[in-house]
Amino acid sequence: MATHITSVVFDLGGVLIDWNPRYLYGQLFGGDDAAMERFLAEVCSPEWNSRFDAGRPFAEGVAELAAAHPEQAELISAYQERWPEMLGGAFEGTVAILLELRRAGLRTYALSNWSAETFPITRTRYDFLEGMHGILTSGEFKLGKPDPAIFRELLRRFSLTPQDTVYIDDWDRNVAVATSLGMSAIQFVDAVQLRSELRLLGLPIGA
Repeated sequence: MATHITSVVFDLGGVLIDWNPRYLYGQLFGGDDAAMERFLAEVCSPEWNSRFDAGRPFAEGVAELAAAHPEQAELISAYQERWPEMLGGAFEGTVAILLELRRAGLRTYALSNWSAETFPITRTRYDFLEGMHGILTSGEFKLGKPDPAIFRELLRRFSLTPQDTVYIDDWDRNVAVATSLGMSAIQFVDAVQLRSELRLLGLPIGA
């Protein structure tokens, strides 16, 4: 049982924060879910968004895409202009775990693919972020997960020892990289599962 863990690193979107472009585009498409899903798959796609997470300026990416799809320029512009409307609430079950770990004396960190332009907005919305011992975002580093380089930068920047660190993420590919670098890692499903797996690692957390 790995009772030597002193640091816990959380992904943000999908683990602690409910970010979803459908919160905005559900309004803009007026309930036409099929059209919205096509737009989010083929126009403002996850691949397109990931370039913002890696440091591309929003204005540049929006202008280029709007020029390629002029008939949808207004919808594309909303991705930047109304971005805060994509933020939902916090996942309170996970936040409760985070706070419990802190009270038990563990150090908590965040490693997230997030645009440097939008993270300041995000940071003001969620109080639990202020208590993090360190936060590293892809937008700041100009490179995102699952590239091992950002994980190595996390370890270097915050002087973390892999064997003393557990990493939590909802994407299996990110979990695999963390494991390959010597960290314990948990693929997040929900707060109940996370509690169970943290207890199996020997962490002081209740049922």
